Amino acid sequence: MDPWKEFVEKVSVLQLVLTFLFMGVFCTLLTVYLLFTSLWLLPALYLTWMVVDWDTPERGGRRSEWVRNWAVWMHFKNYFPVKLVKTAELSPNKNYILGSHPHGIMCLGAFSCFGTAYGGFSQAFPGMRVTLAILAGLFRLPIFRDYLMSAGLCPVSKPSLEYLLSRNGKGNAVVIVTGGAAESLSSAPGVNTVVMRQRKGFVRLALEYGADLVPVYSFGENELFQQVVFPEGSVARSLQSAFKSLMGFAPCLFMGQSWGLLPYKTPVTTVVGSPISVPRLASPSEEIVDHYHHLYIEALTKLFHNHKINCGLSESHDLHII
Repeated sequence: MDPWKEFVEKVSVLQLVLTFLFMGVFCTLLTVYLLFTSLWLLPALYLTWMVVDWDTPERGGRRSEWVRNWAVWMHFKNYFPVKLVKTAELSPNKNYILGSHPHGIMCLGAFSCFGTAYGGFSQAFPGMRVTLAILAGLFRLPIFRDYLMSAGLCPVSKPSLEYLLSRNGKGNAVVIVTGGAAESLSSAPGVNTVVMRQRKGFVRLALEYGADLVPVYSFGENELFQQVVFPEGSVARSLQSAFKSLMGFAPCLFMGQSWGLLPYKTPVTTVVGSPISVPRLASPSEEIVDHYHHLYIEALTKLFHNHKINCGLSESHDLHII
């Protein structure tokens, strides 16, 4: 491999990892610091505008195709590489909720496929507009919120999802990493665990707005980092859970290569499954929600087993749903 190409790809991935870990905190601290300097007017004006603009993330955001087309995302994708596999058509005359699994440490496969123009989604599904929904609290951090919105990301809050499914026309594909922080704590090489049994909110939302459900699985996502997985009942695991309940995300100890921050160079294959037709019901009963939740789990399990061998797993690998 060309050493220069390899270097550029590593830097492209490292910048995203550093952005994920530190940019939100850095931007917040910088804004507060500048308030106590001679440049105080700049952050004061920005914070005033931020208050006025407070609800924009939950009203479709402010996507920038220029940002989504940055060449850095192409190099980022090629590092692993990340590949999107289409298994069925998605009609631009309908809306969809795509459940993305597994969470992994940083959802790098999902970000590449759904948060950039190089992921292949627009080419595979012409006429569709994809939006990756992430932790809502990140959109309360100054400057960082604007960067996230420019990539086409939106909060995973109910008002945000309702807007995308009801007031943004047709042809919307809303991607929700349904396992969330709880699933990230189970992320480790060789592990194929998804947190799904009690995650039914996205199914209810799909029924309320008549959005078809689509299972998505990113093979290789859990292989990108090594993680210290604390046993259930341990003090460390309890602290992680408490932090998750308080802050919305769970701190974890993970290690990659090259100073521990660079993920392993492992191919990630994101398979988009077939849509599950969902009726529109203003107030779906628990029985109906459970029915479509069961259909979704069955479709996700089938998707995993149909593609696991082609995606580098052996026949003995199974999908564990908790």
